[in-house]
Amino acid sequence: MDSSHPPAVESLLLRPLDRPPDVRVRVPGSKSVTNRALLCAALSPGHSRLTGALFAEDTRAMLAAVSALGADVTADEAGGTVNVVGADIGRPSTTRRVDARQSGTTSRFLLPVLALGSGCSVVDGDAQLRSRPFGPLISALRDLGADVRELGEPDHLPVAVTGPLLGGEVLLPGDVTSQFLSGLLMAAPLMRNGLRVRLSSPAVSVPYLRLTAAVMAHFGVRAHLDDSGALVHAGSYRACEFAVEPDASAASYFLGAAAITGGRVTIEGLGSASPQGDVAFVDVLERMGARVDRAADAITVTGPSTSAGLHGVDVDMADISDTAQTVAAVAVFASTPTRVRGIGFIRAKETDRIGAIVTELRCAGITADEHEDGFTIHPGAPNPTRVQTYDDHRMAMSMALLGLRAPGIQIENPGCVAKTYPGYFADLARLG
Repeated sequence: MDSSHPPAVESLLLRPLDRPPDVRVRVPGSKSVTNRALLCAALSPGHSRLTGALFAEDTRAMLAAVSALGADVTADEAGGTVNVVGADIGRPSTTRRVDARQSGTTSRFLLPVLALGSGCSVVDGDAQLRSRPFGPLISALRDLGADVRELGEPDHLPVAVTGPLLGGEVLLPGDVTSQFLSGLLMAAPLMRNGLRVRLSSPAVSVPYLRLTAAVMAHFGVRAHLDDSGALVHAGSYRACEFAVEPDASAASYFLGAAAITGGRVTIEGLGSASPQGDVAFVDVLERMGARVDRAADAITVTGPSTSAGLHGVDVDMADISDTAQTVAAVAVFASTPTRVRGIGFIRAKETDRIGAIVTELRCAGITADEHEDGFTIHPGAPNPTRVQTYDDHRMAMSMALLGLRAPGIQIENPGCVAKTYPGYFADLARLG
């Protein structure tokens, strides 16, 4: 792999590995955990300390957002630590402005929190974030008594919101994104009447809701989840020490690399008891023929010695959708087709991830079928191609796996990985 290019290069040419890797990798801290913990810390009276935190574009957006809330934030990027002294969110007439950049978690988590106060606050973001849906969350906040005004297109950012939210009960669809419900849950204990959310459709990405509840519990608040929705009683957060574990979504690329190269990769610090739903990605690799060894503090994947050892699967990935593109890349090197279902909602992510992965695999000469709820990937030998990444970090990271086996794979705009994993291509180079 040519790892000499600076992050700002227009494209990055990958070189196939000379031999199967046998390495231990520690990926950065979880974006999902870091952003939830930062917000809970900002809502907690007193001093909290986060260790192992991720420093990337999405988490920097949240760091700036919690500072805008009034929290006192001191970050040590080299040490991976963040110290947070919580803010008084409910101060009367406080006006705040949040630039969420491209971060869906920052924008969707902050809107309900900003609605707790009586001042008028504005949430905005980059053009990519402005194109993503916010309608169900906006409607829920209005139903709870907030004054919400879209300053541009209906149901999209930028949005001005004025509270206060007193809580009560609200109806919310669950089939767009779990981030809407997670944002409401984290704001809920600071509502005078608590909050009961009833779902009008089944929730997608349920493990992320469990992750939200787990982080809240660490900060002293219990969220009750069931199939019908969630309940959070009025209360207060408690400042604490919080260790952020490695990112399971980021780990998927290295574990997928082991599966397709016949190598062995161990992810350090990510154990079988992780609350991150994407740890279940290894179950898919196991079904495809890879060997998985699970321990309390590490997960190891060993790929079969020949391509024939990998076979396709038919799998519903609704709960681990952030790893669907990784499965697509692995499926190229299986012996039979792979059908991924249940992920229609990822069309509203950073890009239409179903359409994008099918388009780019076809450009590489791979037969790929697009379905409303997913895709089918047929095995093949990738041709040289310039992979368009659509400014989507997961497109860049997943499609890079093709270059570990096939020559001539170039990744356009490789710097887009800075959204969640700035050092990704340097770490991927370690495999070779």
